[in-house]
Amino acid sequence: MKTLKKCLPDILVVVLFAIISFAYFAPADLDGRILYQDDHSAGRGAGQEASEYYQRTGERTRWTNATFCGMPTYQTSPSYHSTDLLDKVMDFYHLWLPDNVWYLFAYLLGFYIMLRAFNFKQHLAALGSIVWAFSSYFLIIIAAGHIWKVMALAYLPPMIGGLALAYRGKYLWGFIVTAIFTAFEVKANHVQMTYYYLFAILFMVIAWLVDAIRNHQMARFWKASGVAVAAAAIGISINLSNLYHTWQYSKESMRGKSELVKKNSANQTDSGLDRDYITQWSYGLSETWTLLVPNTKGGASVPMAANGKAMEKADPNYMQAYQSIGQYWGNQPMTSGPVYVGAFVLMLFVLGLFIVKGPMKWALLAATILSILLSWGRNFMGFTNFFIDYVPMYAKFRTVASILVIAEFTIPLLAMMALKRIVDEPDLLAKKARWVYASFALTGGLALLFWLAPGLFFSQFVSNNEMMQFNQIAQQGPDAAQFINGFKGNLVEVRKYIFSADALRSFFIVLIGLALLMLYRFKKLNSRVLVACIAVLCLIDMWQVDKRYLNDNMFVEKSVRDTPQQMSATDEQILRDKALDYRVLNLATNTFNENTTSYYHKSIGGYHPAKLRRYQELVDAYISKEMGKTASAVAGAAGDMTKVNGDSIFPVINMLNTKYFIMGLQNNQTVPIQNPYAYGNAWFVDKVSYVDNANQELDGLAAIDLRHEAVADKKFEKQLGTAVKQESTSMATLKSYEPNNLKYEVNSEKGGVLVFSEIYYPGWTATVDGQPVELGRVNYVLRAMNIKPGKHEVVLDFHPASINNTEAVAYTAYAILMVMAAFGVFMEWYKRHRKAKALKKAKAA
Repeated sequence: MKTLKKCLPDILVVVLFAIISFAYFAPADLDGRILYQDDHSAGRGAGQEASEYYQRTGERTRWTNATFCGMPTYQTSPSYHSTDLLDKVMDFYHLWLPDNVWYLFAYLLGFYIMLRAFNFKQHLAALGSIVWAFSSYFLIIIAAGHIWKVMALAYLPPMIGGLALAYRGKYLWGFIVTAIFTAFEVKANHVQMTYYYLFAILFMVIAWLVDAIRNHQMARFWKASGVAVAAAAIGISINLSNLYHTWQYSKESMRGKSELVKKNSANQTDSGLDRDYITQWSYGLSETWTLLVPNTKGGASVPMAANGKAMEKADPNYMQAYQSIGQYWGNQPMTSGPVYVGAFVLMLFVLGLFIVKGPMKWALLAATILSILLSWGRNFMGFTNFFIDYVPMYAKFRTVASILVIAEFTIPLLAMMALKRIVDEPDLLAKKARWVYASFALTGGLALLFWLAPGLFFSQFVSNNEMMQFNQIAQQGPDAAQFINGFKGNLVEVRKYIFSADALRSFFIVLIGLALLMLYRFKKLNSRVLVACIAVLCLIDMWQVDKRYLNDNMFVEKSVRDTPQQMSATDEQILRDKALDYRVLNLATNTFNENTTSYYHKSIGGYHPAKLRRYQELVDAYISKEMGKTASAVAGAAGDMTKVNGDSIFPVINMLNTKYFIMGLQNNQTVPIQNPYAYGNAWFVDKVSYVDNANQELDGLAAIDLRHEAVADKKFEKQLGTAVKQESTSMATLKSYEPNNLKYEVNSEKGGVLVFSEIYYPGWTATVDGQPVELGRVNYVLRAMNIKPGKHEVVLDFHPASINNTEAVAYTAYAILMVMAAFGVFMEWYKRHRKAKALKKAKAA
């Protein structure tokens, strides 16, 4: 009973979190409606083949041919038997709450665990959880369907909480909590978010080190560090299968270094990603004020006409133009919404810089500044280049604006540390009054100035891209120029209104927060009422902002999302072809920015931010160009492929066994066109040219007849040997198809080099009549082998042996963690038992 009574406040807080989470998504969660997320919809097609294979066989395929002519599933559907138990533990941690509801609940609970580990009382920890969880970006990524990112962010605070326990000397529980949430964190599979938070963790560890030096507690620091490393090793080992294969894949993906030597070497990085690509989504310098005023740059990239209040300021003559121009006027390509941490939360953060003592304050400030500077990306390129060139792994990630997740962590944490000191020391506000007013001036005062004179602080209310478009339109004639000048003037006034209205809102939020502090200072409120009032204030503030980007209108009936993708007439016609394996090129859509084609077909295109690097380079060098020529040629011949010289117009597309083109018609209709020039599943070549490097290999594709010749890197000469001029009777027929297992019947009088229209990737094995044979790579991306004369069965298989090895390590890590957890529970019981026994003995005496 004593244990229950002690834990009751924490239990009530957890129940409160569940209620808040349900309330935010009401009435959709109560109606059974679900969020229609673009990323979820896009991912269905890419994962459909793997899903069908699992349903049919009960086995997880590690390869799919649904997108990009074939790629591993390590990053599209990373699932391993060793993490099945972890999934069940995570479900328990989420209390089996519905989707969307548990995302928010996990945010709240995770930060609460961390603050309790930092020795915050329940009511303060609950407030801190609310102000952190409702930071706008965290709700925006739920709306976008970035669920791996949601999970990664939700598990980071409790993982840091485990570290805090260890550095406070609670080694056993620090180990257990750190290990469990490290396992959760790695399982979330969003390396970028985990990597970014390592910067914050590094600064925090330095703060603990400084504190240990000051207090002559270095022994405790080193013990805690050892515990943290051991716990992290256990959490990582539980997920070793995923981590190892992600690392292996990253070397072959766009995140790995290219073997090509590019002409524009200044834009190239060791990671394989170009600097322009890494920094494409960079936060603007002035855009950083969204931390205080969410609509500093207008909010999200949605039509201006959708903002009813703003349209009250719009000139009726330009209403049509407002349908096509966005509310957002920053310099990112687009955005789903700003990073807003709460106006009063930001004031408490600033106040914390003045009143919080100790090295942790400076650690959080340093991490905040670093986060902001790196979020500027191309707008602060010198600093960004330093990190790209010299900080390990930094260049492997794009969308640098998302590093503001660090500031979204450090700002609420320092704000809560400030509030904790205010609550613990009731006279502090009187002693530090000048710093309270200074903090108000730096936040609320600034917001008021933004409202009074928006044009004084922000001279540009039209983005650079919009300005370029306006100038192009203005050049069309005097009437167009007059219209654009008038529209631009009205647009600036509308956007000033959007910004200034939000600035005034932030001012009043900060003012109300200041009033609450003053009431507490003059003892009109006690500490618990103060915390409750601040919780209500921040919840109302951030709830309203979040609802701009994640609201009930975005929810649909569950059947809408889960209904299989509708099969079009074009899909039906193509699927009448019962050949085991062929590919489709969809020219009626953005080929490399969609996965809908992959739902029913094996696609040349697709979308994934980390596709295989060599395939992307093939797309850039050949496929994109051939697509344009193909579309023109097929359209010009009215679909009559006998009038199209496919061997010369699209040879690379042919070598990928592209049997069908999907062509667009009017009224969003499509039609399939069969390509008679596709090379098929496998073919013999008469000649192989060996070259010295990747540039020669890629360039060599343009210099040979791909139907009869191949080009290969010299390092594969041993595996492939010399090609032999073939007879017309040489054949290779695909007899059995699974995404991870292909069986061919091969018949050739002379033998020689056999090329497969399949993407080369380490881990694929081959056998000829049951005997292992080494595969080589030709034509930059394809598999090939040398085969002897005669009739043979050739099998290509993808069941990497490394999975069994990493799974064994994972199960060992599980065993260690379970033993440690059991030991922790036993020690807790033993201490309580001894204490009770001692107390009983004392009473008897």
